Amino acid sequence: MKWKPFLLLLSGFMAGAALLLFLSSSPAEIQPQERAASKGYFLSPVHPEALHFAGEQVPMHLFWVHEAFDRELLINTYWHSSTFQLIKRANRFFPILEPILQREGIPDDFKYLAVAESNLLPLTSPAGAQGIWQFMAATAKEYGLVVNADIDERYDLEKSTLAACRYLQAARDTFGSWTLAAAAYNAGFNGIRRVLKQQYADTYYDLDLNAETARYVFRILALKTIMENPESYGFILEDQEKYLPLRIQNLEVYEAIPDLPAFARQQGIAYRALKELNPWMRSHTLPRPGSSPYQISIPSDKGSWYPAVDH
Repeated sequence: MKWKPFLLLLSGFMAGAALLLFLSSSPAEIQPQERAASKGYFLSPVHPEALHFAGEQVPMHLFWVHEAFDRELLINTYWHSSTFQLIKRANRFFPILEPILQREGIPDDFKYLAVAESNLLPLTSPAGAQGIWQFMAATAKEYGLVVNADIDERYDLEKSTLAACRYLQAARDTFGSWTLAAAAYNAGFNGIRRVLKQQYADTYYDLDLNAETARYVFRILALKTIMENPESYGFILEDQEKYLPLRIQNLEVYEAIPDLPAFARQQGIAYRALKELNPWMRSHTLPRPGSSPYQISIPSDKGSWYPAVDH
């Protein structure tokens, strides 16, 4: 007991010395990852020297642009559990999204719009938007997706990504800017058209918008900045810690399936596995398909979900 005051004094001295040493370090001596996650100190994350979205320069010289981006960068840098999960999920889903975006002529940066929309989860919003791309039912149908009690293609990753590409290309054709196209994905064509006309503006960054749309593109930019260079913002993961792509094969099914749990059992998999791989199935049955067969995903190797990985 008699050593306790001495130990407290010693620990206080060591902590003070460490803080003094840290504060006396020049900025050049502090690496970005140390700035973002530096042994208990919370530091403002470093902005990239130049910032672009879909090839369009972000006017960081405008103070409201600089500070709006800074807000989202701070939130996503220090919301550790959420951002770690996004980086892990992206390793599984980006390889599916990227070739579709490329094939459809949509800039690769729009994969981060999907991250901002849903955290790469098959969510339902309070307004009723669903799937990774968060389509409302009416818009989904307008862009070619099937939505009914048994099938909801908003949850089909490939089909919903293709629909999102069509929406974004139409928005780009309408507004002449990929940044405004991203804003229109949140606010709708009419919402962006109206504020552009009311405010005599022609860029997203000059618009006075509702709180959600005003933050929307900046959240995409912050996620892009962190996820393109995670170690610089304190997110350090080994490859085996990320969620791996799944080993799956597609079955072509030309008939109705009256009992999906029984169908899963016939395939030698759990019903949970069938629903995880095919979230577009919204009930326990499937009606007879239309002109094209169902493409139903099942594990290609029931003994291992994942491809071989070198550890």
